[in-house]
Amino acid sequence: MIKRNILLNPGPATTTDSVKMAQVVPDICPREREFADNMKDLRADLVRVAHGNPQKHTAVLFTGSGTINIDICLNSLLPEGKKILIVNNGAYSTRAVEVCQYYGMPHIDLRSSVYDIPDLQAVERTLDENPDVALVYTTHHETGTGVLNPIREIGRLAHQHGAIFVTDTTSSLGMIPFDIEQDNVDFCMASAQKGLMAMSGLSFVIGNRAIIEASKNYPKRSYYCNLFLQYDYFEKTGQMHFTPPVQTIYATMQALKEYWAEGEEQKFARHRRVFEAIHEGLDKLGFRDVIRRDIQSGLVVSVKYPDNENWNFDLVHDYCYDHGFTIYPGKISTTDTFRLCSLGAIDVKDIEAFFVVLKEALEKYNIKVSYHD
Repeated sequence: MIKRNILLNPGPATTTDSVKMAQVVPDICPREREFADNMKDLRADLVRVAHGNPQKHTAVLFTGSGTINIDICLNSLLPEGKKILIVNNGAYSTRAVEVCQYYGMPHIDLRSSVYDIPDLQAVERTLDENPDVALVYTTHHETGTGVLNPIREIGRLAHQHGAIFVTDTTSSLGMIPFDIEQDNVDFCMASAQKGLMAMSGLSFVIGNRAIIEASKNYPKRSYYCNLFLQYDYFEKTGQMHFTPPVQTIYATMQALKEYWAEGEEQKFARHRRVFEAIHEGLDKLGFRDVIRRDIQSGLVVSVKYPDNENWNFDLVHDYCYDHGFTIYPGKISTTDTFRLCSLGAIDVKDIEAFFVVLKEALEKYNIKVSYHD
C-alpha cells in the first residue's frame, strides 16, 4: 500500500495505486514495435475521450507539461500573414498571449474580467473588424478562477469568420462533458496528470488531421514543438520524433482502462458531487467563493481569504499537508484566494475528511471565518 494523499490542487491529481504501479514494467526501448503499438492504441483512445471521429481527428503525443500544447498549437497553426485572436479572461489564456509575444506572432489580446465569461458580442465585433484572424484561441476551464468559458459559442463565431478554433481543455477534458465536433473545436489539448488521473510528463493535442497536414506549409517557428513534424513522424513510424516518457505512457494506458471501466457519465457525476461537497463544507465554515456559481466549471472553487488578522494561508496549508491534504494558492492578482479542486481519484468521503482537518487548523490558529462586507 502506498500512502494516499488527497490533492485538492488543480493537478497533478490524486491517482490510484494501480496507475502508480503501472509504471513498474520491464525496461523497453521505446523504438520497439510493441511500444509503438501501445502508443497507437493510446492515441485512438484519446480521440475517443474527446468524442472525435477517428477518420477526421487524430491525437499527437508530446513529452512535457500542459503548457507545451499551448506553444505547439499557436506556433504551428498560424499561416503566413495571418493573426491570432486570444479570448482572454484568465491566467492560462494570458499564457497564450505570452507565447504569441515570445514568437513575435501577430495577435489580438481580447482581455476581459477574470470574474466573468467573455463578452461574445466583443468577440464577434473583433472578428468583424479583423478579417485576417485565422486562429481563435481560449481556455475552456480557466483553472485560476474556476470559470467555464462558452467554447461552443466562441467556436461557432470563429468558424463563421473563416478561422479555426483552438481551446485549452487541460483542466476539463475527461472531467466534464466535451464533444470536439458539437463544441465547434478544431483542436483541444490536455495532459495526462489531470482529467485522466495519470502521471505528469505526457501531453497531447487532439484535432483535425487535414488542418495539421495543411500546416506543413506554414512558417516554421519551432523544431521540437511543431505539430506537423510530430504528427508526420507518428504516421510514418508509429513513434515520437524524440524520446517519449515511457513510464508515464504505461501509467496513462492504465488510467484510460480505469476511465472506461468507471464510465464517462459516472466519472463526470463523481467530480460534480465532490465539487458540491466542497461548496457544502465551505458554506458550513462561512467561507465565500469569488466566482458566481452559474459560471463555475464544477471542478475548481476559488475561495476568498477571510477578513481575520490571524489568517495565514501557509500555516493552514502546512497543517492540512501534514494531515494528508494539499490545498493550493489562488491565481487572481486582484483578490487573495486559495483553491479547492474536485480533480483526481477522490470522492465525497475524502472531502468530508478534509473539512474535519481544515476546521482543526482554523481552531489551532484561532482563525474566525468572517468578512467585513
